[in-house]
Amino acid sequence: MTHALLVIDVQNDFCPGGALAVSEGDLIVPGINALMDAFDAVILTQDWHPAGHSSFASSHEGAAPMSVVDFPYGPQVLWPDHCIQGTDGSEFHKDLAADRADMIIRKGYNPAIDSYSAFFENDHTTPTGLEGYCRTRGIEALTLVGLATDFCVNFSTVDAAKLGFAVTVRQDLCRAIDFNGSLKAANQGMTDAGVTLA
Repeated sequence: MTHALLVIDVQNDFCPGGALAVSEGDLIVPGINALMDAFDAVILTQDWHPAGHSSFASSHEGAAPMSVVDFPYGPQVLWPDHCIQGTDGSEFHKDLAADRADMIIRKGYNPAIDSYSAFFENDHTTPTGLEGYCRTRGIEALTLVGLATDFCVNFSTVDAAKLGFAVTVRQDLCRAIDFNGSLKAANQGMTDAGVTLA
């Protein structure tokens, strides 16, 4: 079985000091780097928003960051501006061995649709192209690490499992936002989807 390491959004804006910092997000970097040699392929995802993205609270007059609104595709958290294309915040953490990546998937670049999953935008139908890449590479198993457990890692793992990949999450190499019980719900959803939480 060809096994890939999928590294989710280890970017400056999700690390301490960033615009949407995940507590201890930087502490997982050495462990992720150490894992890379054990896999047949390494794939990185990169949140990549245009300025003024519709998921930013600043794009909605009077909206507070972390509030939830209804979008055509369902509930959407309104985030602080983050990971804007070409900014320092959108770059990978300086210590991440990004040069080891076979592929980098950029997501969230459509201004009208947010994108948590590495496989589909938040409308759950628009593909990123990652499934096709994995199929043509013969990748059947994925181990996921990165940020944040309860959002982009969660959505990516559930989609991967639905697509028929064998999926494992290394919880020690992830960190969560844990917003209103989101981590507990994510862990349950991943387990229900057949994901192995290691």
